[in-house]
Amino acid sequence: MPSRFDADFTTTGIDFNSGIDAVFAELTSSFLTMPRGEAFLDYPTFESGYEALKKATNDFTNVTTDLLVRMVYDTPVTFVVIRSILGFTPPEWAYVTTERSHTEVSQGAARTLDRKMRLAGLAPISDKGNVSDARIKAMISVAVALLEEGTGDVDTSVIVHRLDKVDTAKGIRSLRPVADLGVPFPMLLYERFLGRPFATHRDAVSELVGDVVESAVEAVLYRGGVSNRKTKRAERIAGFDQAPDFIVPNEFNPAVVIEAKLTEDDGTARDKVSRVQNLRAIRDREAKNYEIVACIAGRGFKVRREDIRRLLEATDGKVFTLESIDRLLDCTRIREFVSRV
Repeated sequence: MPSRFDADFTTTGIDFNSGIDAVFAELTSSFLTMPRGEAFLDYPTFESGYEALKKATNDFTNVTTDLLVRMVYDTPVTFVVIRSILGFTPPEWAYVTTERSHTEVSQGAARTLDRKMRLAGLAPISDKGNVSDARIKAMISVAVALLEEGTGDVDTSVIVHRLDKVDTAKGIRSLRPVADLGVPFPMLLYERFLGRPFATHRDAVSELVGDVVESAVEAVLYRGGVSNRKTKRAERIAGFDQAPDFIVPNEFNPAVVIEAKLTEDDGTARDKVSRVQNLRAIRDREAKNYEIVACIAGRGFKVRREDIRRLLEATDGKVFTLESIDRLLDCTRIREFVSRV
């Protein structure tokens, strides 16, 4: 039985099962590990920020906007501590700030500020009086107002309030005993259940996670001295509704187009398979002869056999995993552009 790379997919009634089994056997999950990234905030730094905030507010008995703003500039990581007390993501904090203040804070701006504070950690930053500083002050002001309010008069039998947490339900009054006595472990576990460990960090490094497959493709192409065009995110390339991740040798005379995808979610896998199918549809519609190649990784692709069947069909069997990616140079038309061995 020929491998999926050598099989003739123009044959009617071809049996896809062996190809699917081979791809499934190669796919592995990486959901237990994540890239650390330069903006990863370690626990000692976070704890130091928390203790600095606790000390400055006299065990959270003196929580004012001016005091917290000073703390954020003196110890930037306290910005992240405050956000964690609220239980918000950066975009959520941005949204509520825009809604409650006269300062508009976009989701992108909030993510940038959050990253800036994580990178600064315990090193002071300066107040330059610019737009970013105005946003910081507005976000802190809204945070203080929310902490003072707590959940307010909400019917908890029909509504779940985002501040109905052990440390914020009754505003700052809830925060003080938690800071003094610590949080009961079942409560910590319950709030972790409502959250998801490492969710914020996973969101922050999502691009790095996805780059694993692209980096592997780049390494193989570089090793073979293969001329290629790596496209940028959301870049428009003539002749393609959605630009593929790589084009060999270039978009003006493509011989091979490559989609490099990683997903740990089966729903996302389906979307990424559709991208490859769309490339095939474009090629066939325009009567081109370039090869379509899929390089995939992650457990998301290992859920539905139908997803892999569709990939094999759209690429004529040219589906590579991290385990088989070294075969790109000899099992595709890329071999025509190898300039060094």
